[in-house]
Amino acid sequence: MFSRSGTSRSTETFSKDLDRLRTALRDADAVVVGAGAGLSTSAGFTYAGERFRRYFPDFADKYGFSDMYTGGFYPYSSPEEFWAYWSRYIFINRYTDAPTPVYETLLALVRDKDYFVITTNVDHCFQKAGFDKKRLFYTQGDYGLFQCSEPCCRETFDNEDAIRQMVERQKEMRVPTELLPFCPHCGKPLTMNLRSDDKFVEDEGWHRAAERYEHFLRTRRTGRILFWELGVGYNTPGIIKYPFWRMTAQNEAATYACINYGDAVCPPEIRDRSICIDADISAVLERMR
Repeated sequence: MFSRSGTSRSTETFSKDLDRLRTALRDADAVVVGAGAGLSTSAGFTYAGERFRRYFPDFADKYGFSDMYTGGFYPYSSPEEFWAYWSRYIFINRYTDAPTPVYETLLALVRDKDYFVITTNVDHCFQKAGFDKKRLFYTQGDYGLFQCSEPCCRETFDNEDAIRQMVERQKEMRVPTELLPFCPHCGKPLTMNLRSDDKFVEDEGWHRAAERYEHFLRTRRTGRILFWELGVGYNTPGIIKYPFWRMTAQNEAATYACINYGDAVCPPEIRDRSICIDADISAVLERMR
């Protein structure tokens, strides 16, 4: 396993690293973007503070929640209250636009490159910003999809109409009972298509995206490839971070870049081919434009 080393935060180092990243992006034959929660946070999709209080004041008052994640794991006493919370949660984090155009800025930087995106984010921001959906792999699910809670099938269901109705018609922290979602095949309750346990449904679309990603990597294995990591933490490092480190180590023509506020690191084994920038992603991308 690799060990980690950090970076200096001096202005001089930042400027040099920014120039190196511009050059690496310009010269790359292909770019693999690996995105985590930090990218959406930089775009304004925060889960605490003012944004939480704006959309969940009643749940905060009743249960003492201080962030959306806490409310998402609470064992509500009824499915009507559960979906009152989750419909708002999904609506604001999937069906509204991010407050700042970070994803659009990223697209402007890679649009003319041979790129692919792998992300653990489930907010669909890449596709909403205009990224080619055939160059995207959402590994952990999508807020915009339901799946059977059993699950009885390997199928997912679009939820936009259902979520919008729940948001519009809920009263006193409850949705109408007739809006509760059930599986059309077995009648069990539907739930979100989010990877949290072994019941996560990898549907046909998920597998097609996984195959496209594997093909992209396989056919560009020895080229000048930029593995560009944005806002990836250590909740699931085996999906993006560790594979990026490993693939960079295996390809002497590859470059690893990481932008992560407070946690931009790389292993010593690839340090001479790494660019680690400890700064806000939005600010860095704007500077690159």
